Amino acid sequence: MFRNQYDTDVTTWSPAGRLFQVEYAMEAVKQGSAAIGLRSKTHVVLGCVNKANSELSSHQKKIFKVDDHIGVAIAGLTADGRVLSRYMRNECINYSFTYESPLPVGRLVVQLADKAQVCTQRSWKRPYGVGLLVAGLDESGAHLYYNCPSGNYFEYQAFAIGSRSQAAKTYLERRFESFRDTTRDDLVKDALMAIRETLQGETLKSSVCTVAVVGVGEPFHVLDQGTVQQMIDAFEIVAEQEGPAAEPDVDSGQEASAEPEPEQGAAAGEGVAPMDI
Repeated sequence: MFRNQYDTDVTTWSPAGRLFQVEYAMEAVKQGSAAIGLRSKTHVVLGCVNKANSELSSHQKKIFKVDDHIGVAIAGLTADGRVLSRYMRNECINYSFTYESPLPVGRLVVQLADKAQVCTQRSWKRPYGVGLLVAGLDESGAHLYYNCPSGNYFEYQAFAIGSRSQAAKTYLERRFESFRDTTRDDLVKDALMAIRETLQGETLKSSVCTVAVVGVGEPFHVLDQGTVQQMIDAFEIVAEQEGPAAEPDVDSGQEASAEPEPEQGAAAGEGVAPMDI
């Protein structure tokens, strides 16, 4: 994208009917480190890639707990994500105090989308430069939503955002039909496999990813590194044992996808925005 006379103000339309500042905010999401979400009938799993600005610094938190039944994973400007997660937390507390019941996930997502939309219609504001994957469980079941800086929101069975997320999307598109009836552990396994697709050849370790789960009888929580590493080790062993198979079938799709696909999504991750760690 290049600077032009129509991108100096978020309220200025271009002749083609575009709001360039909103598009720039959406580009910030593409430059952030990858975040992945997938759901079954009873559970939702969020995963993200941990990236640091330098070897001397720690990575910033990318998954936030909102309530016992809701959590978010972010890609883009981390500071904006932190502010929006605090807003969501306050909304959940206020609703629980008023109605003595958990806030429905869909209602919270709509409120969040309305808040983001206001920033696209005020000249003294700027759009939030962060995309959020909202995972939650309520009376109607498990939900996974994506909130865009434009104010749009979508519900997904599985989705990935951030740099090199196209490789993860390709993996999820091959597997999503089986997610609805899958078990919790298999859902975590698919999340880790999708994260590995975004690493472009880098070894998958518990130190480079974070995984969180929410489900029936299981409040939202982030899995500790030891548990994640045990799962990674178990999956790697399975992949090595079943790897030499002559003809990979549908059931072994996750093993067949272990080889990274450098062409897909590589361009998005070439220059990670310095604001995002």
